[in-house]
Amino acid sequence: MDQTDWLILSELSKNSRITMRELGEKVHMTGQAAASRVAKLEDNGVLEGYTIKVNHSKLGCFIHAFITLYTNTHNHQPLLAFIKMKEPFVLTNYKIGGDGCYLLECRFPSNKHVDEFLEGVSEYASYKVSMVIKKS
Repeated sequence: MDQTDWLILSELSKNSRITMRELGEKVHMTGQAAASRVAKLEDNGVLEGYTIKVNHSKLGCFIHAFITLYTNTHNHQPLLAFIKMKEPFVLTNYKIGGDGCYLLECRFPSNKHVDEFLEGVSEYASYKVSMVIKKS
């Protein structure tokens, strides 16, 4: 990886739909050279995929929470199955070390949905909830 590769990654992280011609202009290359670099980054596994950024508030999911889970048993499969079933609300599930076993990033449309989720998860784990007040 050289400085150009880092510039390409920076530009793609800002806008993954950019054309190769536009990307090349931003990193001072031809479009074809930029496309070759991107293909090489994909082949080497540096670029694993392209994603979109969703405005969850516009979808009605105004409550943003991080939930730390503390499992009660060594068998995590029932908990993980429950989390998988609640995927529309669970944005990210991290297995963590330190304080807790899993850290969930969630979005909910209402406190009622938060409560229902927490009631369900409490069958498998204890939890601590941190609500996002404002993103800085």
